[in-house]
Amino acid sequence: MGKLHTISRGYRHGTRNKFAKKYRTKGMPGTSRYMATFKRGDYVDIVVDSSVQSGMPFSFYHGRTGIVFNVNRNALGVEVTKIVGNRQLRKRLHVNIAHVRKSRCNEGFLKRLKENDQKKHDAKLQGVSVVVKRQPEGPKDMKIVKATEDDVEVLAPLPFIENYF
Repeated sequence: MGKLHTISRGYRHGTRNKFAKKYRTKGMPGTSRYMATFKRGDYVDIVVDSSVQSGMPFSFYHGRTGIVFNVNRNALGVEVTKIVGNRQLRKRLHVNIAHVRKSRCNEGFLKRLKENDQKKHDAKLQGVSVVVKRQPEGPKDMKIVKATEDDVEVLAPLPFIENYF
């Protein structure tokens, strides 16, 4: 008979698990989600909240991190990189605030910046030069293994002996 139905490829196809809300998080988002302030240049994570259908991004962008380029009344313009073929495209999309949260991706970098500035300030007061560049860990230190003759056990296969009965 063959195929009797068409395979639907709607806008939200294949998102049953991706957009499903976790246990005990069903319902509309709290007010604190809408109270967060975003500025241009902030890093944000796009995480779709399926209870809010307005301003919902396409499923590809769920879980992606981007940079805010525009702030509106209840939406953010987010710039995300997307790999298409052999090139990297910068995609700009407007997303409702309910589907966006502040990213923690550059927390470590900002912390390191503050620490380095403090180190430079302290070194300047003391009149010493300080190196704030990160150095690779490098190879581990050498070790010398000492053992007596009794401790050493040679593991060698036994010679094959033909067994004639």
